[in-house]
Amino acid sequence: MIVIILYSLLIMLASLVGVFAIWQRIERVIERNLSLLVSFSAGVILIIAYELGIDVVERSVTPGLGLMWIVAGMIFIWLLFKLLPASHHHHDKNMETELHSGLDARKILVSDALHNVGDGILLASSFAISSSLGMLTALSIFIHELAQETSEFFVLRQAGYSTKKALIVNFIISSTILLGALGGFFLLGTFEILEVPILGLASGAFLVVVLYDLIPHAVTASRHKNLYLKHILLFIAGILLMFGINFLTGH
Repeated sequence: MIVIILYSLLIMLASLVGVFAIWQRIERVIERNLSLLVSFSAGVILIIAYELGIDVVERSVTPGLGLMWIVAGMIFIWLLFKLLPASHHHHDKNMETELHSGLDARKILVSDALHNVGDGILLASSFAISSSLGMLTALSIFIHELAQETSEFFVLRQAGYSTKKALIVNFIISSTILLGALGGFFLLGTFEILEVPILGLASGAFLVVVLYDLIPHAVTASRHKNLYLKHILLFIAGILLMFGINFLTGH
């Protein structure tokens, strides 16, 4: 159990290490190009949703059941935020009062929390088979998380979170991997049954984030500043990055 917790904590650090290093080096560049980086994030998260969806469909009893969980995730996240009151955030350092983009960062945080629980179950299941498989799985999750958490950081910043708050919230959400890992360790059979539904819900939720929030935001931003080509290229770059990571590491 200690080994699983330690690897889970290592994966959680991905929510801080990569983003913090990037921010320290190119803070001004990121600040000036947040809208463009949201297009990059849309590409990354779209492929994450796609890969999760493929995995869910392949591992379900029937493909139709897997699709049902994905659609349920889309409906769940859509209804949840229709019922919840709107929430807006502002930058702290300049005490700005102007509302930022219409991105609702809470959607991506809920989606990521579901995904992290599924990753925790996967991690516990892998260590139950062998230590070597567990370590390889932990490495794969960590590399995926570096790309995903960096992308989510850009979305949080564009939604109005300060740098500090974005890093803290990302880290807290990443801690949900411990729920899946510890649950998988103590109740492996039960949690393995839950893994496909949880990842299906995460896939559907991520799709809503990309299609309902990120892509419309990118389209609006590209019209406003007439940067269509840059938005498209960064969106494609996000897609290619995740395909490359998936090809090299699997998940």
